[in-house]
Amino acid sequence: MDQLSRVSNEAQRRRTFAVISHPDAGKSTLTEALALHAEVIDEAGAVHGKAGRRGVTSDWMEMERKRGISITSAVLQFAYRDHVINLLDTPGHGDFSEDTYRVLAAVDAAVMLLDAAKGLEPQTLKLFDVCRTRGIPVLTFVNKWDRPGREALELLDEVEQTIGLRPMPVTWPVGRAGELRGLVEIGTGQFARYSRTAGGATRGDVEVLDPEQAAEQEPEHWVAAQEEIALLREIGAGYDEKEFLAGIATPVLFGAALSGVGVGRLLDALVELAPAPEPRLDAEGEPRPLDTPLSGLVFKVQAGMDRSHRDRMAFVRICSGRFERGMVLTHAATKRPFATKYAQAVFGQQRTTVEEAFPGDIVGLVNAGALRPGDTLYEAAPVEFPAIPSFAPEHFSVARGADAGRFKQFRRGIDQLDSEGVIQVLRSDLRGDQSPVLAAVGPLQFEVVSSRMADEFGAPVTLEPLSYSVTRRTDAEGAELLARQAEVEVLERRADGALLAVFVNKWRLETIRRKFPDLTLDPLPAGSTDR
Repeated sequence: MDQLSRVSNEAQRRRTFAVISHPDAGKSTLTEALALHAEVIDEAGAVHGKAGRRGVTSDWMEMERKRGISITSAVLQFAYRDHVINLLDTPGHGDFSEDTYRVLAAVDAAVMLLDAAKGLEPQTLKLFDVCRTRGIPVLTFVNKWDRPGREALELLDEVEQTIGLRPMPVTWPVGRAGELRGLVEIGTGQFARYSRTAGGATRGDVEVLDPEQAAEQEPEHWVAAQEEIALLREIGAGYDEKEFLAGIATPVLFGAALSGVGVGRLLDALVELAPAPEPRLDAEGEPRPLDTPLSGLVFKVQAGMDRSHRDRMAFVRICSGRFERGMVLTHAATKRPFATKYAQAVFGQQRTTVEEAFPGDIVGLVNAGALRPGDTLYEAAPVEFPAIPSFAPEHFSVARGADAGRFKQFRRGIDQLDSEGVIQVLRSDLRGDQSPVLAAVGPLQFEVVSSRMADEFGAPVTLEPLSYSVTRRTDAEGAELLARQAEVEVLERRADGALLAVFVNKWRLETIRRKFPDLTLDPLPAGSTDR
């Protein structure tokens, strides 16, 4: 097999997707349950999580351990059914939606996780909008069906009415939420009954019955489920691959991640239904064929993953070509060479050296100090992929070093957190470089900054909140005019030199607009929508 054919064949084996949801929908639990059902781990839970129960392998930051929530995104790569799965777990808290946005720039599909009792929630809606904008096909998994919740048909109606995505059930629950007896496969009519293990720590057995056996053993619940399935057929809710890939419809599966119910079926659906990598559009709108020389998109930079080495890793989505460890690539932003000697595949906290990778894979490049989220790397044929936009910050604080004698450590820490995208760092003529303004989508980002500055850099900080809450992008002419106005300030973003006008509230913004109608005040991408 020649090199080009091998790249194409390997790309077809890849499934790269993210799990998106509102906080507490069970996203990290599902992430680990998928790994458990792929038999790449023997037991769920690697660290202690909230409420005293075991947490998940992908949650490694100290704050995540203490709070039992996901703050950072993580990568789990494993083999399943002759396919390579690249599963990207995203932050579960709305304050870190910007990190989720970056992850969605690197995937080919998404699993939208819904809580059976709560249905669509604000953070889920926002993330789905990102998927729609990026043309990412979405599968839906209705979770926690082993607990009391809403009617299944009601949830499907909410999905269609709220986000305009036509539900196409693949499995259907037998038994109402909280009374789950098993799942029926819409296509075959077969009934799957699950034996659950304590806390879903290990895989339970699945007993498959034909429709006649199911009707005999679960008469009441089976009849109710068949009536609902008949209604679904009447309204034309059958699976349509073209509509799924076009983002018009979503396959729907039911289950309970904590108990392992329906998780294996979801994994099969991802292999069977989710798309393989396709040519990615570059910054000029031209597709980069999979079999062209290597190109990759840096979608995340993370430090502190290895507490013993304090190294820094750039996560790169391979977009085209074959990656080989040690190859020298070009950094599109600087046109400088970038060596890839230290390349790793990641599985939660575990790392292994990766010798080669193909389109759809995620490669971790260690000590990638020159790389930022949104950067492009390429071999031979130059290419640059569209930049990943920064969200409009809604919270601002002035950062000062608590120990004047550790100013070098303070500067190094702030610079690193800025380059990782943990926080946006803004320059202020009023305060100078010793007191940068930190800008965040949500206030919990400031807690991450305080924790990491003290723990990683030995440079504790004090944060003084500012009263601004609305951000617009302006130009040099606008900055000069706004400098003479009250309750507004213009700050320069270190990452790209953008001039950001910050206002105390939206009414002050509108007053300025009316007073200076020709002033440049462009909106940035919105952050969290649940505030």
